[in-house]
Amino acid sequence: MNQRHTAVEPVRATGLRSHTSRRDRVQSWDGLPRHSPVRTRHCQNRHSPNTVTYSSQHALELLCLATGQRQATFRDGQEEAIRHLVEGRSRLLVVQKTGWGKSAVYFITAKLLREAGRGPTLLVSPLLALMRNQILAAKRMGVRSTRITSDNRSEWDECVRALNRDKVDVLLVAPERLANEEFRQDVLVKIAPHVPMLVIDEAHCMSDWGHDFRPDYQRIIRIARLLPPNARILGTTATANDRVMSDLGRVLGSDLKVMRGDLHRPSLKLQTIRLPTQAERLAWLAANIPRIEGHGIIYTLTVHDAERVAEWLQQRGIDVEAYTGQSGAERPELEQALLDNYLKALVATTALGMGFDKPDLGFVIHFQAPGSVIAYYQQVGRAGRALNAAYGVLLSGKEETDVVEYFIRTAFPTPEDVSEIISALDDAPGGLSVPQLLAEVNVSKGRIEKALKLLALESPAPVVKVGTKWNLTAAELRDEFWNRTERLTRLRKAELAQMQEYAGLESGHMRFLIEALDGDAGACGEPDLPDLPADVSTELVGEAVRFLKQRSLNIEPRKRWPLGRLTRYGVGGSIAPGLQMECGMALSSWGDAGWGGLVKQGKYGDGRFAEDLVDACYKLVQSWSPEPAPKWVTCIPSHSTPNLVPDFAERLAQKLGLPFRLSLQKSRTTAQQRTMQNSAQQALNLDGALSVVLSPVPTGPVLLVDDMVDSKWTFTIAAWLLRSKGCGPVWPLALASAGSW
Repeated sequence: MNQRHTAVEPVRATGLRSHTSRRDRVQSWDGLPRHSPVRTRHCQNRHSPNTVTYSSQHALELLCLATGQRQATFRDGQEEAIRHLVEGRSRLLVVQKTGWGKSAVYFITAKLLREAGRGPTLLVSPLLALMRNQILAAKRMGVRSTRITSDNRSEWDECVRALNRDKVDVLLVAPERLANEEFRQDVLVKIAPHVPMLVIDEAHCMSDWGHDFRPDYQRIIRIARLLPPNARILGTTATANDRVMSDLGRVLGSDLKVMRGDLHRPSLKLQTIRLPTQAERLAWLAANIPRIEGHGIIYTLTVHDAERVAEWLQQRGIDVEAYTGQSGAERPELEQALLDNYLKALVATTALGMGFDKPDLGFVIHFQAPGSVIAYYQQVGRAGRALNAAYGVLLSGKEETDVVEYFIRTAFPTPEDVSEIISALDDAPGGLSVPQLLAEVNVSKGRIEKALKLLALESPAPVVKVGTKWNLTAAELRDEFWNRTERLTRLRKAELAQMQEYAGLESGHMRFLIEALDGDAGACGEPDLPDLPADVSTELVGEAVRFLKQRSLNIEPRKRWPLGRLTRYGVGGSIAPGLQMECGMALSSWGDAGWGGLVKQGKYGDGRFAEDLVDACYKLVQSWSPEPAPKWVTCIPSHSTPNLVPDFAERLAQKLGLPFRLSLQKSRTTAQQRTMQNSAQQALNLDGALSVVLSPVPTGPVLLVDDMVDSKWTFTIAAWLLRSKGCGPVWPLALASAGSW
């Protein structure tokens, strides 16, 4: 047992040299030592036969328990899949449409294997909503399930104790958990020799040919090496085209059997409506959601849009809530509210995705087109599973292409990103944590983390994580890495073009989706539902525009300086409360359908901000009513446009009846903040760049004006300088927030 523990440990700190030469770095292969016993286990321990006697009657009894229906029967292919797995004939890939009942296959199989004396099944699932629903379904048939995920940390110890006492039938984990050393050592290594079945839910995520490739899924096959040689492996998905299935066959093995079902969803009434502006689509939702029977999901591409759509519909008296990755602990409660029909709809990002199971959803509406037809098929397929008729409506607008193209651009690291990261690690023999890397390279945090994850999954891997720090190994990055990222980028651009083609369809929607998935379209019928209207009320659009213009954004103060010190200012660590800025406001999001477009026009078109923006900011300050109220107005200086913001701030001050003073100057030329890719670099770029020129500085509270806010470091440093000179509270006001999607 000790030998097995050693075999799966990633490279330890003691294996690292103190030199910077890559040839002297630690040797690694998939994060496992080269002479690991795991590598030869498949030649050993050929123990008991794999066959378990299958009882059709007992399997049906379990199905009845799971569904709560005494007369339940298996769908076409379900029992065949269960028998195949129980009898251990080969590895299996089940490709069936959403709602077919893939979870029933693996839970019934797991129960039958357990009753035959086998160990716990390991189920890898991508989303927490999926796990919560699956555990409830399994409980009805007496399956003891537990999960180890990021949101139940307090329950981990009890889960491990239950595993050690052999009281768990199915262990559910997210693919990201497989990267965690503590989980691998304390849980996975101990149960692996006894696992009779590995289930890979949403198996298309394993394929780098797929629309939803997730790097952490690459760890699954490596983990499979720890399992008994006769362990069953089941992959399930609803969205695998021929290209993806071929790739999964390569990954899962030549003995892979594929069971593929009919992709047609005859209960779905599909429709596409082109409404270019967000105001038009908000108006359409307000007019049509109340008239659609039942309850549903409204999908948006971004968190910001989910919150905005939800707020608009709430103001129109429609019971909806936003559901995003930022909903945190409220997510189970929100899911249950929709399941119990307390809400008309959830306005959701893809955080409400794979596995959310409400068979009687009456509609799925997209506020913008997603990035691929395959992703759309999966999301819209949540509607009408147990209904004769349901709506699947795609609203398409002008901003969606920009959003999806941003996602495509940032999906993979660039050669420049990787070069900067490797160079920084090469100069740090003891390794660097992600926060330390942020201070060394001009790459965003998300791109650093993504690059490190992808590099660590290469075989051999050029980087390895030791504790909290990343180190170089002796391995060089192969050309195949860049070939794959280029291929995937081209693929995603082609998928976006295909999605835009779908958005322009007037008919034949289901046939288009099925053919995109390489399925047999045959005769595609649809339910007898009328088309929803494509036009919108001019009056309602006007109300939506006014709503968008009234929706300002908070600017939360920073409380700490970046890692290390700003040497020119001589500061680091915490920012003293008396030297922080106050909570401020941004009038709009950059380029949005409210004021954002007018801000963009003033900055890059007219060279002067419109008087309407002065009026809007005046009304914002009046409704905001910061206390203590500002007694004067100042602004952030700029070398590139020296008059743009002062002119606006002076006009605003005049309207507010307050004096305007130029209090700050640029002390040195800096790179544009928008070229700085992470918070630490943005702060370092401003180190020593601003100084106070007004003497004495008024002691009263001040309104500090700028055109754009992103990282908040400009406001933070300006407020610190002003307060250090005796100024009162500093209230930041920006015309637009330029935060990422």
